[in-house]
Amino acid sequence: MKIFRLFVLSTLICFGLLPATHAVVPAPDGGYPDNNSTGSNTDNGAYALVTNTEDNKTANGSQALEGNTTGDNNTVNGAYALKSNTTGTANTATGVQALLNNTTGTANTANGSYALINNTTGSNNTANGSQALYRNTTGSNNTAYGVSSLYHNTSGNLNAALGYQAGLRLTSGSGNVDIGAGVFGVPGENNTTRVRNVYASVATGRPVYVNSDNKLGTLPSSQRYEEEIKPMDKASETIFALRPVSFRYKKEVDAARAISFGLIAEDVAKVSPELITRDEKDNPQTVRYEAVNAMLLNEFLKEHKTVQEQDARLTKQEALITHQQKQIETLTAAVQKVSAQLELSKSSPQTVRNDQ
Repeated sequence: MKIFRLFVLSTLICFGLLPATHAVVPAPDGGYPDNNSTGSNTDNGAYALVTNTEDNKTANGSQALEGNTTGDNNTVNGAYALKSNTTGTANTATGVQALLNNTTGTANTANGSYALINNTTGSNNTANGSQALYRNTTGSNNTAYGVSSLYHNTSGNLNAALGYQAGLRLTSGSGNVDIGAGVFGVPGENNTTRVRNVYASVATGRPVYVNSDNKLGTLPSSQRYEEEIKPMDKASETIFALRPVSFRYKKEVDAARAISFGLIAEDVAKVSPELITRDEKDNPQTVRYEAVNAMLLNEFLKEHKTVQEQDARLTKQEALITHQQKQIETLTAAVQKVSAQLELSKSSPQTVRNDQ
């Protein structure tokens, strides 16, 4: 009897331990229960949310959010997605192993298999596409749309890539924008914008300009956008003090380092501050060549007007000279006629009358 009681007691103990040791294989529908007390989570998949203690999480997939403890407002769809997350919050992972290694990173969105798979503490990243932001670990505020976009980015911040493998070669640089399939970027570069097909495209429209706030646009010439319109007059004479030079850009600007011709912004600023643009720190940046061209046109027109006036005076002088020449010719002919008559009168024989 004593042996029977011991058997019953040991059996009850074993059944009591079953939920804690996950003895049921395969797992029941919905996986194993998490440690949350209020039950405001949704988990479907073996070991999904198994260590969770907080609310407001949705995990669908084997081992999805498996390591989560206090991180809340996370949504996971995919096996192993956000598997390592512990306290990271407001993350969304859709796809196999999406955000797999994220631990404390917050507000990340990964849509696609292996998207943001290596992210650990990086936050506010958006990855759409298989393997997008694949190697990112601590980088934050990055946006990648396209398969393998920003693939090698590890710690760079504020990068944006759109297109298949866009920004593929970017690593630790920040503030870059790569648009278009195959626009890879350069490792370590910063604050660089690259757009596919711009160099090869042929357009007959208007030039595009950019200001210090990175606003793109064209430069209108219509009076609808202008005021205080008045002739340039002598203002264009400023260009006579400019000093054209030849130069080569530094290698990081132009790898080919081809010889260029133009003006130096700092020199132009000393002559006429209105003829340059400045960067966000108010340093001279670019010469406003379109303004220089307008001033050259004004000087050309002034010179052209002077030439026209000189031509008009010369025409009048030529007409006067022609008139005077005709008068001289007329007078010369008259003088010659008189001279001829005089010569004729001198040579005529004299007849003497003899009355005797």
